Amino acid sequence: MALQIVNLEKRHNRSAFTCKHSSLEDYIKKNASQDVKRNLSACFVLEDGDTVLGYYTLSSNGDTREDFPEEMLKGLPTAYRTLPTVLLGRLAITDSQQGKGYGEVLLLHALNRILLTSQTIGVVAVVVDPIDKSAEDFYLKYGFIKTDGKRMYMPKGVISGLLNN
Repeated sequence: MALQIVNLEKRHNRSAFTCKHSSLEDYIKKNASQDVKRNLSACFVLEDGDTVLGYYTLSSNGDTREDFPEEMLKGLPTAYRTLPTVLLGRLAITDSQQGKGYGEVLLLHALNRILLTSQTIGVVAVVVDPIDKSAEDFYLKYGFIKTDGKRMYMPKGVISGLLNN
């Protein structure tokens, strides 16, 4: 069966998913289904049959102007104290599948979904909170902008440019 990215379902086998970050492993095994049921996030899995090789989550979000990188605020009205974003909350690949480019596949899939969503609701940027330096470096490679805090942003315009290349 070919690999594909689909919404998380009950049929997905998550028991074999391992990750060096226990929080990412525990989330897919124990919490993802509940968060989806509670409408807290949408979870998409890279599947091989029913086996989960990787996943990501998306949630609607709002960030205050103070959180944004200064260069992203140009042209945005100051009347908006909170700006609409989409949170890419988690992105993980099981340990046995690391180094195969699946992280990029999931990221680009997520960004495409966000771009489609932005045709229906306002989205200024996608936001990530990298779990470690390696994740931060991964996101920097795709054009995310670091802030003074841990959070990183990618403006909607960058998403369009990245996906159209």
